[in-house]
Amino acid sequence: MSTESLRIVWIYPDLLSTYGDRGNMLILARRAQQRGMPVEVLEVRSDQALPATADIYLIGGGEDGPQALGAQRLRADGGLHRAVAQGSVVFGVCAGYQLLGTSFFAKGVQCAGLELLDLSSDRGPSRAVGELAGDIDPRLGVPALTGFENHGGRTHLGPGVSPLARVTAGVGNDGATEGAWRGKLLGTYSHGPALARNPALADLLLRWATGAHQLPPLDDTWADRLRAERRAAVAAARA
Repeated sequence: MSTESLRIVWIYPDLLSTYGDRGNMLILARRAQQRGMPVEVLEVRSDQALPATADIYLIGGGEDGPQALGAQRLRADGGLHRAVAQGSVVFGVCAGYQLLGTSFFAKGVQCAGLELLDLSSDRGPSRAVGELAGDIDPRLGVPALTGFENHGGRTHLGPGVSPLARVTAGVGNDGATEGAWRGKLLGTYSHGPALARNPALADLLLRWATGAHQLPPLDDTWADRLRAERRAAVAAARA
């Protein structure tokens, strides 16, 4: 982690910013600040060089064209690869999740990904839209996932990654698993935004970034109530 402050980079908000994904940046910064951590937030547009020395990098969702352009520019820039090599945290959502893999489809064309995660994405038989829920990998020590998905892709995981969660509602990667993680890289199809609906997941990213085994607890009363309401709604819909 940087010596002066926790540096959070929101990658290409001009290209990859749909379904409230900017909220992930706000949640991370707020939860760090509430614990007394100084925070520096950088919004790096697609015509700017990506810093390679930040602690957490966020990539949001986007349409096909911006997703393909974002992947192309990130490959040419190289800053994210250097950051990962230095141990930075990366959190990708939807299109941002797909482009972390080896390949994805945009407007019917297969595009090269960043090859940071062992996964590939193609098009599914139908669009996945609605509530998304799942039991998160117990090794991460995080409660069940809740979110909203809206994507036409299907993602196939290789042996080099682990699923973030096992699906209990929705589609996620393929109807069985949702998201993926390896080391300090984590991707998901969950919007909502994901870290507002899953504050423990935000704290996991903060722990990875700071090297802390645990963080001082926060009052998550309202977040817990929202999670309970959404999980109850999903259960009722499935009944």
